[in-house]
Amino acid sequence: MTLPLLLAAACSAERSYAPAPPAMEMAMKSAEPMYSEVEESAGGGADSASVQQYIAYSHSVGMRLPVKSIEPTMQGHIAACKAAGPAVCVVTNSWMNAYSEDQVSATLNLRATPDWIEKFLSGVEAEAEAAKGEVTNRQTTAEDLTVSIIDTGARLNAQETLQKRLEKLLADRPGELGDILETERELARVNGEIDSLKSTLAALRQRVDMSQLAVSYDTKTNPVSQGALQPLGEAFGNFFYNLASAVAAVVTAFAIGLPWLLLIGVLLWIWLRAIWPRIRRKKKPGA
Repeated sequence: MTLPLLLAAACSAERSYAPAPPAMEMAMKSAEPMYSEVEESAGGGADSASVQQYIAYSHSVGMRLPVKSIEPTMQGHIAACKAAGPAVCVVTNSWMNAYSEDQVSATLNLRATPDWIEKFLSGVEAEAEAAKGEVTNRQTTAEDLTVSIIDTGARLNAQETLQKRLEKLLADRPGELGDILETERELARVNGEIDSLKSTLAALRQRVDMSQLAVSYDTKTNPVSQGALQPLGEAFGNFFYNLASAVAAVVTAFAIGLPWLLLIGVLLWIWLRAIWPRIRRKKKPGA
């Protein structure tokens, strides 16, 4: 009886509605109460699931600042995040590129609690104005993870219930060696599924508990800065190179077209000297 009970428990955990053999119908019916237990513990019924929602938010902010204020501003944001502690804010990525003395860009990505991000966003405009800059864009997106979290939690509870039944089956009904090995393999599969579901559920809940925030820093260009005059300097610096390139293009075009010009000249000379006089003589009366 060990193997039929094992199959009945596995079928009940996965909610398989395939037709079962008559000998297993009673065993599957005995496992049906597990469904209600799983659903009640996962969501508390349809009413609770409709009220409890899990929303993951993502925020992005763009700041245009003077070149000398970009790095201090980003380092200040990183320091504020680290000071809040890893349970409140975590820096996931940061980078900064300096293209020239007057052009720098940087990006900061972090995860933080909704309260910390709300406090950060409420003061970002005042911080940009104090640095003689401005906030260029703000965006917030939301993703509903309610169905994913409730479904993953229900599957996890079902697998944990199946795990307990398999462990009890090994302890109470030793059975034959083949049945024991089959039960142990099934228990190992269930343990792996439980670990995977726990990781997935933890990742989903972390996305809800800690929102994403991306801050981009761009350079506010000064009209009289060295960078603003750089294109004009490059044009004067490349004057002789561009002139030489233009002359080289003319010479190349002349070298390619010269043989064709000679050929056209020869054909024109033959036409005027040999063919055209004969045509004129034929047109004269009495010729």
